Amino acid sequence: MLDIPEAPAEQGGEPERAADDGRSRPPLDLLIWDAPNIDMTLSTVIGARPTAASRPRFDAIAAWFVEGAGDPGASDVEACVFANIPPQPGSLQRWVEALRGFGYSVFARPKQQPDDDIDQDMLDHIAVRQHSHRLRRLVVFSGDGRNFAEPLEELVRQGTEVVVVAFSEVAGYAIGSDLLQFIDIEDVPGAFTEPLDRVRLDALPPDGAWLRPTRSLREFVAGFTARRAG
Repeated sequence: MLDIPEAPAEQGGEPERAADDGRSRPPLDLLIWDAPNIDMTLSTVIGARPTAASRPRFDAIAAWFVEGAGDPGASDVEACVFANIPPQPGSLQRWVEALRGFGYSVFARPKQQPDDDIDQDMLDHIAVRQHSHRLRRLVVFSGDGRNFAEPLEELVRQGTEVVVVAFSEVAGYAIGSDLLQFIDIEDVPGAFTEPLDRVRLDALPPDGAWLRPTRSLREFVAGFTARRAG
C-alpha cells in the first residue's frame, strides 16, 4: 500500500521531489493524528463526551514530538492532523486555526456520509513523505488497527521507527505487535491538564481498584427490558 512507483503531488502544493532524482532525501520525523479516531476512543475510555478539560493538548504534544526528534539539525519535523468536517462545523474553525498556530498542518475533508473516513488520506501522505524524505520516525496517533497495522509494520521492516500513540483500551494491534512501539496517550507529558476519568488495566495499583459503572443499573435494566419486550 505504501510502496508506490513514483511520488504523487503534494496535496494543494508543488509536486514532491522524487526519491530517485539523484539528490539525497533529508531525514524526517513525521506525526500523523487521526482526529476522528482519537476523539471517538477518548469518549469510549472516559464514558462521556469529552470536554475542554479532557481533550488532549496539542501544544504539549508538539513539544514532546519535537524533543524526541533530537537536535534541529538531526531531522526535519512535520506534524499533520487529519479531520472530517461536518456540514455545520461550529467551533471547528477555531480549533483548526489553533492547530495551525501550533505548527500543525491540517488536512480537512468534508464529511458528507456517515461512513466517510480519512484513513486512506493519511496512508497516502505517509507514502508521499517516503518519497520526498527518508522517513526516520513515524508517530501515529490512532487506535485503528484494521487500516494501520499492516502498513505500519511494513514501514518498520523497511527501516522506519514507528510509534503508535493511542489509548491502551483500544490499541491492541500496537500493544501486541512485535514491531510497533506503543505509548498510551496519557503518558505523553502534559497531554492532558488533569488525569482522565479512567482506570487502565495496564496500570492498576498493587492493591487493585474498583471500576465504577458507567451507567446506572436501573437505567440499563429498563433499556434491556424494553428491548426484550419489543
